[in-house]
Amino acid sequence: QVQVVESGGGLVQSGGSLRLSCVASGFSWDYYAIGWFRQAPGKEREGVSCFSSSDGTTNYADSVTGRFAMSRDNAKSTVYLEMNSLKPEDTAVYYCATGYGHCADYERLYTMDYRGKGTLVTVSL
Repeated sequence: QVQVVESGGGLVQSGGSLRLSCVASGFSWDYYAIGWFRQAPGKEREGVSCFSSSDGTTNYADSVTGRFAMSRDNAKSTVYLEMNSLKPEDTAVYYCATGYGHCADYERLYTMDYRGKGTLVTVSL
């Protein structure tokens, strides 16, 4: 059974940093996509970043490029989202999601097969 569990959210001041973790286990696909999306209060869900195992590529939303970085620890079945230079507009619930194939197969990251329950990130002024 595939499980996706996020952690690491919290309250941080503007300009600060935070690292989110996502443990994704129970799948054995040859190729997989795994990424993060977020949803701020009253706003639509927004894709943040996505990694495709088939070609090793990672892509980022324009709004976080240069500030956020994904990394992986395959031995721990964990992906991380390192968030730097945080802004109040980054405040949202952050979700990890994974599915078979390539990131390009999913028009929206939240449509991936498996998603966690989310972790809240709050950035204060």
